[in-house]
Amino acid sequence: MNSAHFSRRTFVRGAAFSSLSLMLAFAGCKPAGDTTTNGAAPAGNTATTSTETTSGSGETIVIGHYGSLSGGTATFGLSTDKGIRMAFEEINAGKPPLGKKLELVSADDSSQPAQVPGAVQKLIKESNATVLIGEVASKLSKIAAPIAQKAGVPMVSPASTNPAVTQAGDYIFRTCFIDPFQGSVMAKFAKNDLKATKAAILTDVANDYSRGLTEFFTAEWKKGGGQIVDSESYSQGDKDFNSQLTKIKASNPDVIYIPGYYNEVGNIAVQARRLGITQPMMGGDGWDSPKLFEIGGKAVQGCYFSNHYSPQSQDPRVVKFVTDYKAKNGETPDAMAALGYDAAYIVSNAIERAGSVDKSKIRDALATTKDYPGVTGVISIDKDRNAVKSAVILKIEGNEGKYITTVKP
Repeated sequence: MNSAHFSRRTFVRGAAFSSLSLMLAFAGCKPAGDTTTNGAAPAGNTATTSTETTSGSGETIVIGHYGSLSGGTATFGLSTDKGIRMAFEEINAGKPPLGKKLELVSADDSSQPAQVPGAVQKLIKESNATVLIGEVASKLSKIAAPIAQKAGVPMVSPASTNPAVTQAGDYIFRTCFIDPFQGSVMAKFAKNDLKATKAAILTDVANDYSRGLTEFFTAEWKKGGGQIVDSESYSQGDKDFNSQLTKIKASNPDVIYIPGYYNEVGNIAVQARRLGITQPMMGGDGWDSPKLFEIGGKAVQGCYFSNHYSPQSQDPRVVKFVTDYKAKNGETPDAMAALGYDAAYIVSNAIERAGSVDKSKIRDALATTKDYPGVTGVISIDKDRNAVKSAVILKIEGNEGKYITTVKP
């Protein structure tokens, strides 16, 4: 089925309940106006929603977003939330699905695995979410997926790339590429473009995402005749990487693959350069955060990472998205914002095609998504509920990733 065309104009429907609006809702009265917030939910496993209506009223369709709105990977969740909100504003201003406004309720899991079940259960049981969007981190999505599957609530991860996420069941989807593709992309790029033959790897062993990328990079690297000269490990939250980097330096690799998240990667890069390591470092989409440039500074210049899109693209869809996002948020959208935006539109499209808010029908519609023209590429959902789409490779120059090339699946 061909994807629908959407009107992308701006409309705003807000967020948090005030005590006055709660009293009015209890009394059965509609508030005279609505309260708007453009930000995400506050920390502490709380949620934000519209004051105009409650879920189940029939006037809106509640979509729940659970994400890391605070904590160690907060830029992931905050960017995603901004992307979703902007998409819903545009959809509601144009032709919302089934003629019902989309109402976003966001719950913070604080970047902590222990907080995920509570955040997801709140969205399902208290907010009566029709669809869930989340998470970015694969480790956290893997916790949420069985909960959503058991409840029969479709869940769409905008950015979790570990293959195991969607294996939880037939209600679990993703709108991003997966690690077997992402890992192989960087191995081929290092071999063919950087002419590297020897690689060292530094893996976050506490992170499903990092372990998965290491596995698939290694397989493709060896398949292409490359040599792994050293393989070291760390755990998310570590601060001192000198021991591992000293061993990597001694192995004299051509490239160093670090499939981790931006906080640790920035620190690793700084410590590597202090030790005199000059080889280019490479990674995945977990690098994509303004914090990487803030932490890594000069140390990450000239390094490469795979990603979902480039804000430098001249595709008219991307140009419009970047322009509108900058006007609304005062910053260039990273990949998590773009992925959240695409996930929101795909969910809306599925509800419209389902012709119903019945969760099983929405699940079926999501499964038949084909050739959706997203900001992050043309997206189709395969039989395993994973997105088939392109990746881009970026080179860090200044405080941004400069577009190098696109790699098709």
